[in-house]
Amino acid sequence: MAKTPMQSIVDWREYREFAAVDLSRSFVLTWALESETLMIDIDLYLTPEHPFYEKPRSSESACIRPAVIEFPYCERIEFGEVAADTDAEKIASKIGHGSIEGLSRLAGGRYEVRGEFGVVVLDAERPILRLKGP
Repeated sequence: MAKTPMQSIVDWREYREFAAVDLSRSFVLTWALESETLMIDIDLYLTPEHPFYEKPRSSESACIRPAVIEFPYCERIEFGEVAADTDAEKIASKIGHGSIEGLSRLAGGRYEVRGEFGVVVLDAERPILRLKGP
């Protein structure tokens, strides 16, 4: 069966940057476009295999750390009914927060981020995951 242009060809679990994390248990806080880089601030769920994992305190149920997913050289963002020719910075500011359902690279090299906030499709370089300092 042939792949359609919007089918996932690479799931987030296949990227080394996302080893020992669970995006499906993570939460998007904000979206911003700065210097052609889309920045997604998230509360990131770390699994016990992650080098910065710490055993949760008795009042916590998981190891959550602040992090950012960066998409360098982001040239285009599509979100919901927002016109495709709208400035990417304005589009990023309209995207809400919520849990993440998936992140994948699509045919043609575009990326799709899905979650409670909706579906965001973008043209950018490979994502970079960075944990934020204390």
